[in-house]
Amino acid sequence: MESLIRRDEEPRTPRQIYERLDRYVIGQEHAKRAVAIAAYNHLKRIEARRLRRRTLLRKSNVLLVGPTGSGKTHLARTLAEALEVPFTAVDATEFTEAGYYGKDVELMVSDLLHKANHSVELAEHGIIFIDEVDKVARRTQGARNGAGARDIGGEGVQQALLKLLEGREVQVPLNVGQHWNKHDTVQVDTRDILFLCAGTFSDLHEVNGERAHPLGFAADRARREEKRISLKQLTEFGMLSEFLGRLPVVVQLERLGEEDLRRILTEPPDAITREYQELLQLDGLQVEFTREGLLEVVRFAMDRALGARGLRSVMEHVMGEVMYRAPERSGETVVVSQAFVRDRLEHFPLSTH
Repeated sequence: MESLIRRDEEPRTPRQIYERLDRYVIGQEHAKRAVAIAAYNHLKRIEARRLRRRTLLRKSNVLLVGPTGSGKTHLARTLAEALEVPFTAVDATEFTEAGYYGKDVELMVSDLLHKANHSVELAEHGIIFIDEVDKVARRTQGARNGAGARDIGGEGVQQALLKLLEGREVQVPLNVGQHWNKHDTVQVDTRDILFLCAGTFSDLHEVNGERAHPLGFAADRARREEKRISLKQLTEFGMLSEFLGRLPVVVQLERLGEEDLRRILTEPPDAITREYQELLQLDGLQVEFTREGLLEVVRFAMDRALGARGLRSVMEHVMGEVMYRAPERSGETVVVSQAFVRDRLEHFPLSTH
């Protein structure tokens, strides 16, 4: 894997990183700019350490806060592709603190090492995306005042992650599929691994005791402005101040609206509509997607809070019959219109009708 941290090249600029993100990530302008800056500063810090310069630069780990389906994972994955570094995505709820049943946090580094084809050097410059960090908020009231039972799945996980986020040399298993005692370990330095943590923190989107917006997606961008979340609120939510201190860049993502989701279906180079057109063209079948037809797909997904990731399942259902008969319809043109979509979504598995 060729990396932007090669010794014969300077790191890309924040603008260049942003432009790459902008090609594949629809909307979230503020988030893309903030992540691009954090990534660039991270690369500068790596370069300073490589040259053995004394530096005051701290790790630019990022906390992404946003509703389900707003593109947190997609943004992190696209950043890794832009920087050409190994990437792994893990769920914080799978881990416990050391000594308890569940995964030890070092296994996320082991997974990154696996994605780097067991190259320690590549893994030490990779990106680890930790989703659902809001689910490891401390849950015991006693933990707030230093007393009470151990919270091994919440506060315990945050405590265990501190050393990884800050940067330490840790022993990780070479084979993530076996128990620690049954295989060899290797030492990995996490000081130059960029961590992107993410969570919905949905309970914080309340105003005067009522939700400002429903969970999922809102149709009108003007009504999608969320109340900004402060570090104090995150601490009161149950996140340790030491944990937040190791995530200096806090980025709040917006809810995606109807037009954003339509653009997701059509604009990125890897858009799903482009994929269907290429796939069916191999059978000699031309496919045209109308704006109204795609908006019908978007509204269906929004009404059921399926999110951006749910668009594919809806499109698979819409295009199922077309793909089934494609070899028999070579030379024809199929127009995916609003009526076409409505007709096929009448029997969607998750339909509430």
